[in-house]
Amino acid sequence: MSKTKYLTMEDPMYSLQDVIRCDLCETPVPPMHCDICHIHLCKACVGEHLSDESKDHYIVPFKLRGITPKCTKHSTEVCTELCTTCNIPVCPLCVASSEHEQHEIEDTLTLFETKRGLMQKDLQDLEKSIYPKYQEAVTNIPVQRADVNKRSQKLTTALDRQGEALHTEINTIIQGMKSEIDDMDAQHIAAIDQQEVAINHTIPEIKQAIIDLKSLLDTSDVCLVSEYTSRTEEFMNLPAQFLVTLPTFKPQEINREQNHQQIGSLSELAITFLLDEPRILTNIQTKCEYLRRVSCLSDSELWTCGDDKILRLYNLQGELLRSVQTKSGYMSQDIAVTRSGDLVYTDYIDRSINLVSNTQIQTLITLRGWRPLGLCSTSSGDLLVITRSDDDKQTKVLRYSGSTETQSIQWDDQGKPLYKSGYYNSKYLSENRNLDICVSDCDAGAVVVVSAAGKLRFRYNGPPSTPRESFLPRGITTDSRANILTSDFHRIHIIDQDGLFLRYIHNCGLQGPWGLGVDSRDYLFVAEIDTGKVKKLQYYN
Repeated sequence: MSKTKYLTMEDPMYSLQDVIRCDLCETPVPPMHCDICHIHLCKACVGEHLSDESKDHYIVPFKLRGITPKCTKHSTEVCTELCTTCNIPVCPLCVASSEHEQHEIEDTLTLFETKRGLMQKDLQDLEKSIYPKYQEAVTNIPVQRADVNKRSQKLTTALDRQGEALHTEINTIIQGMKSEIDDMDAQHIAAIDQQEVAINHTIPEIKQAIIDLKSLLDTSDVCLVSEYTSRTEEFMNLPAQFLVTLPTFKPQEINREQNHQQIGSLSELAITFLLDEPRILTNIQTKCEYLRRVSCLSDSELWTCGDDKILRLYNLQGELLRSVQTKSGYMSQDIAVTRSGDLVYTDYIDRSINLVSNTQIQTLITLRGWRPLGLCSTSSGDLLVITRSDDDKQTKVLRYSGSTETQSIQWDDQGKPLYKSGYYNSKYLSENRNLDICVSDCDAGAVVVVSAAGKLRFRYNGPPSTPRESFLPRGITTDSRANILTSDFHRIHIIDQDGLFLRYIHNCGLQGPWGLGVDSRDYLFVAEIDTGKVKKLQYYN
């Protein structure tokens, strides 16, 4: 099959001495071509040419002229179709023959244009998104190595301080612990090296894919084009991603009778790899209308709520264990499970925060001038509640010990609002393992993270390539590795405790993810707002 000819200003078609014209009306630069009759046509003459029913016609764009070869089996016919089963061009007589009976037959031009569109999209994704992501990841490798040295230096310094207090009596123990740091550094560096090797192994494949795509986009060989298979999904996620739980040093007061124990201990280095493809382990069909929230009572039981007045407790088998109607008869805005295993929920309409214990519902707090949105129970037993003013102009986070307000978080160091008020009521929050307070602020298009003291640490607006207006976070939760997970209705973002984007959870069967919860083993529970299902996912190895 001849190679597709693309026109340039040097092409004879544009030559002043030899302008290509429509063979019927002499219009210059005709955009169409009959690949059977081998004549050029302007758009106005296409219909006239097709009206000649004494012969077959096959109209293609001028730049794709020559796409239809002569049939090798029937010399009087041309191949306007492709048998995709055999991957060979076929003429009408071939199609009618028994040789291609029950085979998949496609129009050559349609197939060619479809594949070209796919290749153009893949080329754009590879050049604009995927390849730059790999380049950025490679650039970040030296930074990760440097961070390993910086962090280990902090640990070594802390150990030295303890060593100076105990002098030569404990030097042996100190050196032993330094060796542990070296071993953990070696493990960490090995994991980084593994990541670098995997990335550098994939980059040439991406470069080759780009080269191959550009080559295919310049050909009219429909057989080669038909064989093309997209690898974009294969390259979408960076290989060998891992998470590190860094070791910490906990010094103790010096007691010469208990030398080793009083020095302190190093926690183990934990390197955990994210699954390339998160797996859905369990589907739980609830009776909730517009399911919005899920909160784990245990590793096998979970509370749910939606756009009705019923709070429901399910087990992993999908059995309804308990139903509770809200005290006011209105829907609950959010739910959380306390350290003692009781359920708390917010009621936006009557401004209350309520505790469900056994069969009793107790109103803990009733707000004045403010309405409660999301809430969470902290590791210390406090309640964190994000609230909105009655005039919808202000938003703040309140901390309660029992029913007593102990903290209000609303402004940054420059006196600007930390959170944005607006159209959406879907603001949720979670306390991280490092005691940070993480808020999904849909109105601001951001996850806003402050310290336990209320100081702004960072805002996450989606990965750098994400348009700000397209990131509308809903549910939020944190896991044992201090990573933050938030849903944006289409997918789930995983970021680390410092706001660095790690990866998406998507393309694994989720439909409208909203509420999120994590159990004690870091299994993720996702509430789907439209299907009413809770799905249990594994996302760590």
